[in-house]
Amino acid sequence: MTASAVLSGTDLAEEILDLKRHRRAILLAHHYQDAEIQELADFVGDSLELARKAKDAHGDVIAFCGVWFMAETAKLLNPSRVVIVPDKDASCSLVDGCPVEPIREYRRRNPDHTIVGYINTSIEVKAECDILCTSRNAVAVVNSIPADRTVLFLPDRNLGNYVQKETGRENMKIWQGSCIVHNTFPVRRLLDAKALYPDAVVVAHPECPLDVLRHSDFIGSTSAIIDYCAARPFGDYIVMTESGVQFSLERVAPAARFHYVANDNCNCSECPFMRLNTLEKLRDALIDLEPRVEISADLLARALPPLERMLAIR
Repeated sequence: MTASAVLSGTDLAEEILDLKRHRRAILLAHHYQDAEIQELADFVGDSLELARKAKDAHGDVIAFCGVWFMAETAKLLNPSRVVIVPDKDASCSLVDGCPVEPIREYRRRNPDHTIVGYINTSIEVKAECDILCTSRNAVAVVNSIPADRTVLFLPDRNLGNYVQKETGRENMKIWQGSCIVHNTFPVRRLLDAKALYPDAVVVAHPECPLDVLRHSDFIGSTSAIIDYCAARPFGDYIVMTESGVQFSLERVAPAARFHYVANDNCNCSECPFMRLNTLEKLRDALIDLEPRVEISADLLARALPPLERMLAIR
């Protein structure tokens, strides 16, 4: 199918829905995507939810509106399906800050250590890990490892520090990567927001620095934050995560008021990689079936077991 085959004069969203039907595609979107993309998605979730949804996906094509490593995870679970992303440059600072060669060298030097890889890693790094985790299940994953084993947790240092605090695990080494959004939330701006909204509940993602987490009332993954607010759908919230979550928060708690703290990186609370995806790029990806995620058979075979071990932990 070519671009000329798309009926002219139709609304862009209608074009995408027509293309979805034509391609027998499922559209998965992360909570941090623009609202107009989330509205069209078959399923909206965080990294863990989307990984599980991808595992149960039907149809010929998975259109993944998120960042590249998420689409790699979908391909890992669906090697026979076509997996596309609207923009190939939708990367992640955590992925970029954790190249595979140092991990391979660590594995060679420390064969008896357990490597726990955050889902925010490349497919090559995942293949070097013993088990993967997301922000939602990271504590449970680390607790599942025998206490006498040394753990290397990678790549997010803030999540690693949080997990170490929650598990009390002393024999844990932490890779020094960070998220360009969460890591640059300054505690001074959080305290300013608390002064403006003294009755507000602070909800924070564990990728935030520990000094931010110390002033938070609830710490959890993106979907855990949404669930928490849905159970208390009133009053003021100060939200310490990417502001794209606003769309999902307003759906579950329309009477609540949500306030966001700007970070020091862009003076905003947006992930520049997530915002690369647009409706126009999604339409074109469905037309061309590009950019397409391709993973070699060898890499699939090595990266799948760590992912399956994670998915087995509830």
